[in-house]
Amino acid sequence: MLSLSKIASVTLWALTAALCLPSVAAEGDVAAAPHKAMRSVAKSATAPVRARHVKRSIVRAEPTKPSFGQLAGLHGMSDALDLKSSAALVLDQDTNEVLFSKNSEAVLPIASLTKLMTAVVVTEAQLPLDEVIAISQEDVDTEKHSGSRLKVGTRLTRGEMLHLALMSSENRAAHSLGRSYPGGLDAFVVAMNQKAQELGMADTHYVEPTGLSSRNQSSARDLATLVKAAHEHQIIRELSTSPEYQVAVGKRQLQFRNTNLLVRNPTWDIGLQKTGYISEAGRCLVMQAQLAGRKLIMVFLDSTGKYSRIGDAERVRKWINESTPTTTALTPKVTS
Repeated sequence: MLSLSKIASVTLWALTAALCLPSVAAEGDVAAAPHKAMRSVAKSATAPVRARHVKRSIVRAEPTKPSFGQLAGLHGMSDALDLKSSAALVLDQDTNEVLFSKNSEAVLPIASLTKLMTAVVVTEAQLPLDEVIAISQEDVDTEKHSGSRLKVGTRLTRGEMLHLALMSSENRAAHSLGRSYPGGLDAFVVAMNQKAQELGMADTHYVEPTGLSSRNQSSARDLATLVKAAHEHQIIRELSTSPEYQVAVGKRQLQFRNTNLLVRNPTWDIGLQKTGYISEAGRCLVMQAQLAGRKLIMVFLDSTGKYSRIGDAERVRKWINESTPTTTALTPKVTS
């Protein structure tokens, strides 16, 4: 096991108040701002050309909101694999042997990784998957104002909502799953936290079922426990790794794709996965995958760059495949 200087669990609740900058769109947001079309008008060759004074305006880009990990200085900690994630954990699913650990006890926002617990609670409640749920105004994101292709009034089955929440990180679908739970949304959040306690996830706390809130927090260590528990459910394995899915909405057919590019890569054998992103959490990814004959659980939190979490997964795979299956060889040198 690679052990960097062991740090105490980073509790970052107090940082929420400090993050006053506007948030960027969350993962699952598919809405785009419209652009005005530019029109060219043909001028007569004989028409006089008049010089016009054009007033120029300066457009200032809004600063990127820092992640909790950046504010805590976690990105300043290097590691032997040069991962871009500020927290990571790789362990053997069967033996619980930790192969790689980096800030694995740091408590950070987890964004849409939340939906994995949402799926576990829905699945274990054994609610009818063929029951139709309508998207309501309550499911509209007022936290990050992210978009959705599921308009208010859209009617899909609970199974379809679960599929879209796991595969394409659909926020309204996930929220509708919590809202339609017996007892309503509050009861659902209680069930999420009770399940976390049952699994021994002491670093974890949920306030809603989508991950749009930065108050949904956990550690890489706890999330590895969640992945292991979620992997026991066949429906979660199948829906989370589905490359694409089409649903009928009225007279239209809407096509959704998996937010994890690796599920379409034939060189990967992925048994379960979930991605996540809000600016406070950075890019996140959890996976169960078979590498070099071993079933591994991988957790990457607070990665910087759009494709950096995928790059981190590839770096881990390369290291595993190039190493001999011994603990000594699988322990890279500490570079920090």
